[in-house]
Amino acid sequence: MQRSHDPGPKIDSDFTSVLHWFDRTERDLPWRADGVTPWQILMSEVMLQQTPVVRVEAMWREWVRRWPTPADLAAATGADAVRAWGKLGYPRRAMRLHACAQAIVAEHAGVVPETVEELLALPGIGDYTARAVACFAFGQDVPVVDINVRRVLARAVAGDSDAAAPSARRDLAAATEVLETVPAQRRPRLSAALMELGALVCTARSPRCGECPVHAGCAWLAAGAPEGTVAPRKVQKYEGTDRQARGRLLDVLRAADGAVPRAALDLAWERDTAQRDRALDSLLLDGLIEQTDDGRFALSGEA
Repeated sequence: MQRSHDPGPKIDSDFTSVLHWFDRTERDLPWRADGVTPWQILMSEVMLQQTPVVRVEAMWREWVRRWPTPADLAAATGADAVRAWGKLGYPRRAMRLHACAQAIVAEHAGVVPETVEELLALPGIGDYTARAVACFAFGQDVPVVDINVRRVLARAVAGDSDAAAPSARRDLAAATEVLETVPAQRRPRLSAALMELGALVCTARSPRCGECPVHAGCAWLAAGAPEGTVAPRKVQKYEGTDRQARGRLLDVLRAADGAVPRAALDLAWERDTAQRDRALDSLLLDGLIEQTDDGRFALSGEA
């Protein structure tokens, strides 16, 4: 006997309700303002990787003021970018943005390219960022999936409490099905709305289902809101980690005017010499710092 084809989870036909909700509640984030350029949106997307919005806003405004175009950042040094990155975390992102700006100037005449394929070819730009820039900067109808979108789709469409392990093919297909419930010209805004919904309402630990615009058609609620099967993600500690050691060493070099002797770095992290050496080696390997012929250390490009 021929088996019937399983059509998969039924897509709620009224995801326009998410758009209406977003129209009323959208956060006033600076990179969403009129007049913000694709380059400035690209900068925001890189800064927002693994970093809360509240920590990014002031830094993004400063970078926009200082380097409003790719050419402006490309004309600076990598050390300038790392120094300006301050305490935002994961400073390799500063170097990647600098390399990205240089590539945009060299290969695209200083203009951010529009397609996902061209964006992916830029240094430091991965699939999510390429799609986010194509969608939010250029209004292209391409699915954009982050952890917030994955959680909304898992609950509202599949009826699961937790998003499964990431799968680009599955996640993009699921997002595309939802986006196709609204007119094409509204799909970029729906992508932003789904992210906002996951960030503010359909949260991992304490979802506010009563405020959700799709609660009436939510498959998870219809199933009785079963508990999740994925263990809660452990909060990564910072105190005493290699990341903190790296940060302390970078603090010394950001504050210095040029190269510093090894002794200055030794004083910055005295609690564990092996950890300090490991942190120093990793900074050199990542290209964030360099060593001079006479054994001193500096931010890359300042030796």
